[in-house]
Amino acid sequence: MEDQWKRTALLVIDMQKDFVEDGSVMWVKGGKAIVPNVMEAVELARRRGILVVWVVREHDPQGRDVELFRRHFYSSGKLGPTSKGSTGAELVDGLEIREGDYKLVKKRFSAFFATHLHSVLQGAGIDSLVIAGVQTPNCIRQTVFDAVALDYQSVTVLVDATAAATPEVHHANIFDMKNIGVSTPTLQEWRQSAS
Repeated sequence: MEDQWKRTALLVIDMQKDFVEDGSVMWVKGGKAIVPNVMEAVELARRRGILVVWVVREHDPQGRDVELFRRHFYSSGKLGPTSKGSTGAELVDGLEIREGDYKLVKKRFSAFFATHLHSVLQGAGIDSLVIAGVQTPNCIRQTVFDAVALDYQSVTVLVDATAAATPEVHHANIFDMKNIGVSTPTLQEWRQSAS
């Protein structure tokens, strides 16, 4: 298995204060509950020698690079969600980028869209992905569907280290991803497979 871990990356998606902490306009209701599992997944990945990729949003403070439907959050001179350099763009407490990890800034739902992620992963010999973070119907789903389209050998979504606004939305999207060949273990099941 050790050889397989060297060909695997853990993508931790959007675990930022503006998405996880109560009160933000972008708050994902289920996000806070998964923080301990995301922390554990990151630690397990590091122990196994799996590349940890922190996929984050960092937007222009004026919202010039954000989706059209979100630009109203940046109007009237107010600081919009996940503006570059803002507190809301920081990782939630307990999660940190360490030496050897990789940080990727994205501007849209998919971690692959208009980024160099695929090139970085190919250059590192990565052919398998494990996904954690928020939110299941948007950034998780878009990244997963793109990974499948790009022919990654294995795509895994940790069902209890990913979340959406409601459990129903989360489970419906997990169901859809399972139907395209994505593995959907719990963290415990993934931990046991990593032994």
